[in-house]
Amino acid sequence: MSTVDKPPRMLVLWCPDWPAVAACLADGAPLHLPAAVFHANRVVACTAVARVAGIRRGMRRRDAQSRCPELQVFGPDEDRDARLFEPVAAAVEELVVGVEVVRPGLVAVPADGASGYFGGELRLAELLAEHVSHQVECQIGIADGLFAATLAAHRSRIVDRDRAADFLAPLPVDELDQPTADRAELVDLLRRLGLRTLGAFADLAERDVAARFGRAGLIAHRLARGLDERPPHRRRPPPELTVTKAFDPPLDRVDAAAFMARTLAERFHGGLARHGLACTRLGIYATTENGEELSRVWRCAEPLTPQGIADRVRWQFEGWLRAAPGERPSAGVERLRLAPEETVEGHSLQLGLWQEGLRGLSDETTERAGRALVRVQGLLGPDSVFTAVLDGGRGPAERVRLVPWGDPRTPQSPPDVPWPGRLPAPSPATVYAQPLPARVLDASGAEVHITRRRELSAPPHRVSVGDGPPREVLDWAGPWLVDAHWWTPGGDGVRTRVQAVLAGEPETAVLLTRVGGSSPHWTVEGVYD
Repeated sequence: MSTVDKPPRMLVLWCPDWPAVAACLADGAPLHLPAAVFHANRVVACTAVARVAGIRRGMRRRDAQSRCPELQVFGPDEDRDARLFEPVAAAVEELVVGVEVVRPGLVAVPADGASGYFGGELRLAELLAEHVSHQVECQIGIADGLFAATLAAHRSRIVDRDRAADFLAPLPVDELDQPTADRAELVDLLRRLGLRTLGAFADLAERDVAARFGRAGLIAHRLARGLDERPPHRRRPPPELTVTKAFDPPLDRVDAAAFMARTLAERFHGGLARHGLACTRLGIYATTENGEELSRVWRCAEPLTPQGIADRVRWQFEGWLRAAPGERPSAGVERLRLAPEETVEGHSLQLGLWQEGLRGLSDETTERAGRALVRVQGLLGPDSVFTAVLDGGRGPAERVRLVPWGDPRTPQSPPDVPWPGRLPAPSPATVYAQPLPARVLDASGAEVHITRRRELSAPPHRVSVGDGPPREVLDWAGPWLVDAHWWTPGGDGVRTRVQAVLAGEPETAVLLTRVGGSSPHWTVEGVYD
């Protein structure tokens, strides 16, 4: 390894299971009881006590609760995690300068200067662990480069200088899949190819890795070799790329700060993009009305998108404004400055403004559309612009959820898993917020109902919608049945969906739904184009 390509010596302080620990702290729940955080009914984090009971990441909620009935269940909340981690980061900063928050639960600091001051790396780790342990349990690791130092922290290790590659070699390739960089697909592919350790992956030629796995594989290959994510060709950002904004009245509410962060993030990101740069270390600096100076640096594994910048500003304000009495600022923030502490070439940026749906458009078009939506929000308010997210579910209304522009577009339930009774494609072009009342009659004029065998009593012959006249059914398909909320008192019971084409000028294709329960009835849930 050349001196130029040598990664810096880093110390990482890691708080194990931080999302679960933060959830317990926020709820006032005791940490000696098993607890887990769930997303989409799967475990994303759990406490050590829960792991002793057999709980593991990725486990279904039903399985987890069957293994541990007393399990405390929490939902994910990034703002909560960031807010409660700010005192931990501040405690680290009391001893060591240059603290960088990688994510809530993990901070990194340069090790060389601090270890020389405190008398060695071991002494530095001992003092830091003792200083932070009165707040939360933590583990510390020191190694060359952030990735190796993070894995060293998971094992409470101090890796000798220039031995990061040897330390990483026997570790499983699964370690590449970190919360700050989702590499699950790459890891799965490497395992299927027989590359089960970081050392086996690192032994591949860089040219072959680039040809087979692309840019994402090349970054992972550098990490497996004990190098940094990117070669050290980072540029010193011009001072004019710093974005500053004054507030009158001062900001003293997190929701106002979150709304402001979206617009400011667009400006900051746009200025970098015009210089062909992207930010990998974001400095957030604030001045309160009483002259207090607040600062924090966030380190990012990948170049920041506008959404990533806005998220970190919001998380930081959560930590500042909702800290415990005596630790929070004495006044609102009247001046905020965003500074690119470290940048890389702009081609490293993976634009994701729209997440899905506009892949055919150019990056410039995508950015311009995103800025336009942010401007509309600035004029009409944060809840004036929505985009659709595809969720899991059986009916069309369940599968599409509208989220305000700039909010996380994470599905609440997995859309790609089997959903028995799901309506087949295509979905109706129009889905009514309030379904229209309808009557579905058979050839004898009697209303079509559901038999005990879960079948239609007769083929649909005529349909009337609302107060309109009956229309003949030209064709129909179905039924698709879902037994909905049968376990809750007053549940809807069996929902039956039928697609039907109605005669008329023009002919109309509708989605008919019979809602069970105490008063069964038919509705028109949607209309097809």
